Amino acid sequence: MVHEELSARLNDRGYTNWLKAGQVSDHPEERTAALHQPPHEGFPWRPAQSKRSAPETVTCSEWQTVILKHHRQPEATVNWDNCYPTNWRTDHWELAKAYMPRGQWKMKGADQCDASALLNLINYCDCFRSVDPTVVREVIRYRNELMHSCELRVKDEWMTHFQNALTRLMRQFSKVQQMAEVGKQIEEMLSVDLSICVSGLDFIDSAIMDGLECDSVSQLEPSPDLISQWEAELLQERLQELLHAADHDTQDTEQLKSLSSFLQANRDLGERFSAELQAIDSLQAKE
Repeated sequence: MVHEELSARLNDRGYTNWLKAGQVSDHPEERTAALHQPPHEGFPWRPAQSKRSAPETVTCSEWQTVILKHHRQPEATVNWDNCYPTNWRTDHWELAKAYMPRGQWKMKGADQCDASALLNLINYCDCFRSVDPTVVREVIRYRNELMHSCELRVKDEWMTHFQNALTRLMRQFSKVQQMAEVGKQIEEMLSVDLSICVSGLDFIDSAIMDGLECDSVSQLEPSPDLISQWEAELLQERLQELLHAADHDTQDTEQLKSLSSFLQANRDLGERFSAELQAIDSLQAKE
């Protein structure tokens, strides 16, 4: 059977919940809508230029002062390593990255960043002062719980709370035209039965057998290959986070071991992430 191992994993409701929540939290349309104003409009401020005639003469330290001035929590850690300070005066995306978690130095735009990076930008930068930071932090908390789940599973109750938090966040961007469509896509993603999509059963027929009306069935019917891609991207993101943490001596050993065991227990995933598994083995050998 095609995607037999994936189909077996998707028979675990907790894992399917984890996968769907992960896909929703990194929804590409949501990322685009979240940054509803381009960086050059979102960061109109400049350092004061007392006795200076041109922006080129403004020093990096002066830019740092302004970045901290517009930081909602300037006492929090600012990841200066994300930025190329010499580009601050010409590339406003380099300013945005100062408000993000570490590891964003390669990112050149919103489409290259994950949801965590953009949520932290909205949370910390006062250019988004119209957005209630408590709503943003609630979504960040749920996403952290999702990504730090050792078992890669979440319960139905957690999914309900997560969806409610996403809804409250989207309301913060109600003036963004495409947000209504994003909300519809999120609802469809959270309601679709991925196990049916992968097993090859006819989605409409299975709904009728369950006594449901055809009109109530979600139009989202992702292919097995697409679901496999979602799964790989989510697992890759988690692996990168853990391996990056290991490089900074903050490795969560139990989570890394748990994820390694999960990948090895699934042959298709073990083959896909063979390089990462070798890196994990090397790290554990040094312990």
